[in-house]
Order: sequence, then structure tokens, then C-alpha cells
Amino acid sequence: MTNRIAFQGELGAYSHEACANARPGMEALPCRTFDDVIDSVNEGKADLAMLPVENSTYGRVADIHRLLPESGLHIVDEAFVRVRIALMAMPGTKLSDIRHVRAHPVLLPQARKFLARHGITSEAAVDSAGAAAELPGLGDPGQGVLASELAAQTYGLEVLARDLEDHGHNTTRFLIMAPKADMTRRGEHGMVTTFVFEVRNIPAALYKAMGGFATNGVNMTKLESYMVGGVFTATQFYADIEGHPDDANVKLALDELRYFTNSLKILGTYPRDPARDLAGE
Repeated sequence: MTNRIAFQGELGAYSHEACANARPGMEALPCRTFDDVIDSVNEGKADLAMLPVENSTYGRVADIHRLLPESGLHIVDEAFVRVRIALMAMPGTKLSDIRHVRAHPVLLPQARKFLARHGITSEAAVDSAGAAAELPGLGDPGQGVLASELAAQTYGLEVLARDLEDHGHNTTRFLIMAPKADMTRRGEHGMVTTFVFEVRNIPAALYKAMGGFATNGVNMTKLESYMVGGVFTATQFYADIEGHPDDANVKLALDELRYFTNSLKILGTYPRDPARDLAGE
């Protein structure tokens, strides 16, 4: 056991914040790409992977659904992080000193009103935590960064303003993945089961496949399609349902689904995080 949890990005990124919140006793291991995160667990460099799967403002995280089924890992928990934007600068800097900020291009539009109100110009950076790491080397007191407060703590910067986002509902959902599935737990707030499947090439296959969830009273909270293998005829579906495969109604619904699919793979069964009821608020 390494007692490490791997994430994509630099120390101080929102994915790092997700690690710190969900597994505060573990060391966060930064990785360059999502593939590197998965490899670090499969190679024994980390025990867990923290992967963002969707955002309440921007939708599905690109490529993640493609990676999950082939990762060799299993979902063991979910975590939610509200994207709170802070303006940070070198210690001793005043807000009135800031003329220009850098941040990931996703963050800049969310702080448009604040920046306009203070006459601050902006520039896109590869990532916000990386911009925070670079700030001490610039030697310019008029420069600032928009990032998480964790980035300020990580790189010795001073937070000049908090919660700058124009709309306070931007939330990212993460999946915590491990080499082995844990089907023994029962969450206090229920369970979630995530799976991918490909329907058979017969008329109304998807309609018929979904019928089992309706007739057995299983709540499906997510259903998304995406192409596999670069062809338009091979459509795979990613789904979240409430419940555990051992539940009688879930078992019946999955049995019916299997009849209409070429493949079905359960990616994980894990406790339902009550934060999902607050996401987007």
C-alpha cells in the first residue's frame, strides 16, 4: 500500500482539492494525463485514482467515458467539488494593485463580472494551479491568478478575494477508483451502480433495454451515448442507476438489459454521496 491517491493536474488543482476532501489522510499524487492517473494505480504507484467525470456547467469530461471501461479499475466512491474561484497574488499585494490575471480558460468566463468591475484583464493558462506555481517567478506585483484556495496554500500566495464566480452552482463530480471492487458496503444514503453497455442491432433495442428499469422501479439518474472504435454503428452507453446489483429489482432490470445487449460491464457499485442532492445549487 502506498497511501497515495492519484489525480490529473498540478498540486492545488480542483482535482487535488477533491482528493484532500475525500481522502484527507492520503498523499495526493499529481499526474500529467488521465491515462497517467490510471497507470499509476495499475502499476502500484498509487492506491486510488480520482477522476472527474462531469461538470454541472460544462457537462461530460472529454474522453473519460472511453477510458473507464478499459482502465482495469473499479468505482468505489463518488465525490463532488464546488468550483470556488479565488484571486491570489504574492503576499503583501493589494487588490487594487492587480492589473492582469491568468487562469484556465474554463474559469475566466465564470469571473467575468468581477474582473470587469475591477478593470482587470485576463489571459488563458494551461491550468490554474500551474499558473499559481509560476506566479512567484514572474516578479510582477500587478499579476494575479484565479484558482482554488488550495493553490494559494500550496504555493505560498495570498488570497485577495473569494467566491468570484458569477454563478455559484459550478460543481464537478469525481469518481474514486481502485483495483478491486467492493460490493459489500451499503451506503447510509443509498447506493449507485455505474455500467456501460452496447445494445444489440435490432429495432427499438434501446427502448426495450430501458423498459426493465421502468417496470422494476429502478431510478436511472444518467444515460449518455458515445461512439467507440471510431465508427458510427458502434454506440456505447454509460449509465448510473440507484441501487445495488444484489437488490431484487435491480437484478431483474439488469437481467432484462442483458437480453438486449451485446456487452454489459459494471464499472462499480458505491455509496450514494448526499452531496449530489446539493450539486448545482
